[in-house]
Amino acid sequence: MRPLLFSFVALALGTLHSFAIPNLHSSRANQPKLKDSVPPPRNWVDLGRAPPAHEIPLRIALPQARFDELERHLNAASDPQHAHYGAHLSKAEVEALVRPPASSAQAVDAWLAAHGVGAAQTSRSAAGDWVPYACPSRSRRRCSTRSSSVASRRGRGRRGHAVRTTRYSLPEHLHAHVELVHPTTFFSSPRAFRTTFRFGAGDAVAALDQVTAATAGLAVAPSCNTTVTLSCIQELYNIGAYRPAAADKNAIGITGYLDQFANKVDLQKFYAAQRPDALGSSFTTVLINGGQNDQTPANAGGEADLDVQIAFGLTHPTPGTFWSTGGSPPFKPDAIETANDNEPYENWVQFVLAQEKVPQTISTSYGDDEQTVPKDYAVRVCKDFAQLGARGVSVIFASGDSGVGDGDANPASQKCFSNDGKNQTRFIPVFPAGCPFVTTVGGAMQVPEVAASFSGGGFSNYFARPSWQDEAVGTFLEAPACRKAYPDVSAQSVNFLVVIGGNPELVAGTSVAAPTFAGVVGLLNDARLAAGQPTLGFLNPLLYALKGKGLNDITKGNAPGCGTPGFNATTGWDPVTGLGTPNFGELKAIVTAKPSKGSPGGLLGLLGGVLDFTLKLL
Repeated sequence: MRPLLFSFVALALGTLHSFAIPNLHSSRANQPKLKDSVPPPRNWVDLGRAPPAHEIPLRIALPQARFDELERHLNAASDPQHAHYGAHLSKAEVEALVRPPASSAQAVDAWLAAHGVGAAQTSRSAAGDWVPYACPSRSRRRCSTRSSSVASRRGRGRRGHAVRTTRYSLPEHLHAHVELVHPTTFFSSPRAFRTTFRFGAGDAVAALDQVTAATAGLAVAPSCNTTVTLSCIQELYNIGAYRPAAADKNAIGITGYLDQFANKVDLQKFYAAQRPDALGSSFTTVLINGGQNDQTPANAGGEADLDVQIAFGLTHPTPGTFWSTGGSPPFKPDAIETANDNEPYENWVQFVLAQEKVPQTISTSYGDDEQTVPKDYAVRVCKDFAQLGARGVSVIFASGDSGVGDGDANPASQKCFSNDGKNQTRFIPVFPAGCPFVTTVGGAMQVPEVAASFSGGGFSNYFARPSWQDEAVGTFLEAPACRKAYPDVSAQSVNFLVVIGGNPELVAGTSVAAPTFAGVVGLLNDARLAAGQPTLGFLNPLLYALKGKGLNDITKGNAPGCGTPGFNATTGWDPVTGLGTPNFGELKAIVTAKPSKGSPGGLLGLLGGVLDFTLKLL
């Protein structure tokens, strides 16, 4: 990624309260009340008022009236002990559950209309729970702006702009009808995980004796200790010669941001070397929010290329989709992310939720320091991921490449400081990795597998720990924490051989692990569809319920950061490698097992399949 210097335009939205709805509310109800505020961001300098003609794109989040009910549906459909396991909802059913109350939609519409923002200037998300609109800075009364100022951060040749404020108010009567106004207090500028690229390293092969994946008892080619290929993954994770049988029903998707372009010529070169039966096949590119599809070899995106090559290579001939999304989401600078490399998740997820048909497995290799994402925004985006899960989609994210915060074990040089104005040293969790409605993938390496030292992991400061994690995480912690723990699982993440810009490269990072695990999930979904069963959907309750079955536990290695050695990998779940890496053969037997006649469904039926499979192995 090329470096940028970011500055921002701080827009004081202090007079959002000037939006009044005549004759509908008492004068007291129209009085301003603080809706949100954040400490002044670090390393930014006020440069004065914003240009009057500058357009301010705003998005209002309305309450999702029956989200609690949607969450109950999601939990039932994802819990292998529940009789409704696999009973996913349709697009229309999900939208009905998150549609805002009519009173909220009417109140916001009237508020906007009273100040000249009519239907022509606004739109709605598919469920009607987001209301985007734009106003010029000069229209202070209409846009609820009081004053505009420009601030700048300088360093390393970077420059950019964003419209923000450190606080805003709304009329008191609107507080119950508006969850947040985006971006307002969100200081934007773009970051992606720190994938490592080694150019021209494609001929690296170790002259070793045959190695064995000890946890799975599987023989693996000797070269896999230094150069990981699709064949290595097929051997190591017990995929073997499995070939998808439900490609007409199944699909897999990869998200792309920050001008990362998946190059189709590179894919063909990758297939020629590692998946010759896939030569001539390709994927569909979908553009979102101004996203581009530059196929110039010199502009091939390393992140995009490795994601599509790994995920689509493992799941061929399953149809693949690559989404190229423009823009960037909210950001609050801290000591680690002084410049924003965040991704516009909300733009992407709203587009995908509006589609009638969505790939059943989706992988994202990007993330942000959690504290740089305002909590109300993070919670809302996490709820939107839950909507995908409720529709039977497995949403997979990389855990990050900085251990417990910055990847630095040296106390003198670590940069794990809070950005709440107190500058306290603390571990820095990652978003969306800490969201309880996604499956987060950490990094493993070598054969037998050990933890990758950069594997991101820890405990969210925003999200509570879900009940399906209690037993596994409680075993790791003497005093059980109440926060969502991550990663959930892990996969190979070092020295994967791909093609970028026409050249072979070895890549490393959890950006490699996420599409690898997603590929395995895509094959499991294929097996279920071929057996006449629904897709897996939200994975985590199943993964934790299996208590290690179908997974290779990793017990060696650690991931440092924040001036500490970080966490260690250990028996069972740990915040470096999660529950471990996948054993496709065992997982396939588990998830396609059917209860014997007369036996109850849910986990009892699945465990019957596990026991039968174990006996056959013995």
